[in-house]
Amino acid sequence: QVQLVESGGGLVQPGGSLRLSCTASGITFSAYAVHWYRRPSGKEREVVAISTVSNQTMYSDSVKGRFTISRDNARSSAYLQMNNLKPEDTSVYYCHVPQYWGQGTQVTVSS
Repeated sequence: QVQLVESGGGLVQPGGSLRLSCTASGITFSAYAVHWYRRPSGKEREVVAISTVSNQTMYSDSVKGRFTISRDNARSSAYLQMNNLKPEDTSVYYCHVPQYWGQGTQVTVSS
């Protein structure tokens, strides 16, 4: 049984930081690209960061320079370091590998 479990969300003030984690089980994690998605309220889902199998990274323009995706294959985990958070970053954030989704973790940026 495959599971992706996200954690690390919460409430943070504008300009603050959070680090999201995604831990996988039931798959050979190193064989999968990892995506972090978000779906702000009332908006379409968007991919914010990708870590490929070869550990290349890609970011949406809206988070480039503020967010950093990383992975630790030995721990079957991926991370999303989010700095200089803005109110428009408020969303549920989801970890995704092909065919599988986590349950999401809420990030709220508000003063």
